Amino acid sequence: MTDAPDPQAAIDAQREKHAHERDERVYEHSAGDEQPGIPFVGAGPGHPRLLTVAGKEALEGADLVVHAGSLVNSELLDAYCDDAELVNSVGKDLEELVPLMRDAHEDGRAVVRLHSGDPAIYGAAIEQMDALEHEGVPTYLVPGVTSAFAASATLRTQLTLNETANHVAFTRPQGKTLDAEDDHIAEFVGMGDVTTCVYLGTHAVADTMDRLLAAGAPPDTPVTVVYHASWPDEDVIEGTIADVGEKVDDAGYRASAMVVIGDAAAGASYERSYLYGGWANRGETESESTSDD
Repeated sequence: MTDAPDPQAAIDAQREKHAHERDERVYEHSAGDEQPGIPFVGAGPGHPRLLTVAGKEALEGADLVVHAGSLVNSELLDAYCDDAELVNSVGKDLEELVPLMRDAHEDGRAVVRLHSGDPAIYGAAIEQMDALEHEGVPTYLVPGVTSAFAASATLRTQLTLNETANHVAFTRPQGKTLDAEDDHIAEFVGMGDVTTCVYLGTHAVADTMDRLLAAGAPPDTPVTVVYHASWPDEDVIEGTIADVGEKVDDAGYRASAMVVIGDAAAGASYERSYLYGGWANRGETESESTSDD
């Protein structure tokens, strides 16, 4: 076992490196490639079937899985991690996690760091990856299905609808880790044609709605809250800016819900796009398109 790392020094060094040069692996690999090192895998929203193929393969070949505790559905761990040692990362800081993963990797064990949802959305993957890279351990990302997409699938709608919701905002409310001046939810809602997906705000739905009302948002603006999207205990709460806060409080939910503000999630009307995939609105012709993504 090597000396304990200084994660902050490692992060600072890697950040400085990122500021001046692009990692060469950007040009050597694409998302979905199996790469050397420790994969940081997005577990998806909860349902085991919503794990990606790449994530499933990584977990099934793992000797050690460091996972995000109760944020990852235990059914997923049971389905794909039978042969792996499981370590819950909750309550462990970088000073403990980095040497744990580094030493296991250096001992020749296949290590997977399993995050909830997609590591690119409100995750803390990069600081762990930078600390490991500074220790000489290569890492890479494996995307996951984020909860906003699971919520839209549950609601049988799109986050964008032609002539109704032309934009999507992924955001979070002010609180202990976000200053009030950096909370832009009211601005997104005020634009009118934005579907605003609020992460990490279940505990503060009522407060968030009060701030929206104070900012002049129409009280009848639809708000849909999907608790534990794709989990067995999934629940959908429908309301408006005026009343959804009370409904969520009555349900007793304090975490793990996706709050979707706007007409699209409420099943609003929309205009037909006419061309396959709506490409006319993107300046492309049908013949130039091979997907409707």
